[in-house]
Amino acid sequence: MGIRAWLGEKVAGYLQKPGNASPTPPTSSFAALEQAIEVGDVLLVDGNSRIATAIKYLTQSTWSHAAFCVAKDATEGVMLLEADVVAGVRLVPLSFYQSSHTRICRPVGIRLEDMSKAVEYAKSRLGHQYDTGHILDLARYLISTPPVPVEWRRSLLTFGSGDPTKAICSSLIAQAFQSIHYPILPHAMEEKLIRRHHSQYVPGDFDISPYFAIIKPNLHETFDPYQLQWHEPSADPKEGDRAP
Repeated sequence: MGIRAWLGEKVAGYLQKPGNASPTPPTSSFAALEQAIEVGDVLLVDGNSRIATAIKYLTQSTWSHAAFCVAKDATEGVMLLEADVVAGVRLVPLSFYQSSHTRICRPVGIRLEDMSKAVEYAKSRLGHQYDTGHILDLARYLISTPPVPVEWRRSLLTFGSGDPTKAICSSLIAQAFQSIHYPILPHAMEEKLIRRHHSQYVPGDFDISPYFAIIKPNLHETFDPYQLQWHEPSADPKEGDRAP
């Protein structure tokens, strides 16, 4: 193990601890989220850890983490595949993020057999480790937030070890979609698309991609704005006693 990877492992646990900012509450109920999400969806998470602070600063995005929905059934519920900085590539239940602010991004137009291939590609990475070299690049921005030009910030997230047995959350999911030639944010040259390297993807790219639909769990259910119950503040008793 190189010194860079060793140091990365040492600081990973520290970076996973909550930061100083208050977490953003979820905007929909867990039941609505569970009903709306489907296999193949990307779940973006607004994290509150120290490493999430660095990712959100560098990407100028609300989203610091991405997980891939790989299973949904009546027995096990919804299962997500993600790359965790300590545990590596693992499966977690959707309930793991039921208290988090999240967003569902859904790829459009993929055939069922191709989606199955992307899911199997992602599952084949289970047990791989998080790119701990990447951790050190992010850790520098927790000490201070230097005035890095916006156009340079994305490149600062691609300095990882490059080891194919290591991953970060967004690059792992990008690889799964690239394995079936599905676009996220490719470069364009004339009338052809050029694949962007998977290490250059960040969680927020799935949000702004023109090929992923944003799914609102509350609207996925039967929504009737006329049935909403609004709180009406009671009249100030002093106001009622005051002469006109």
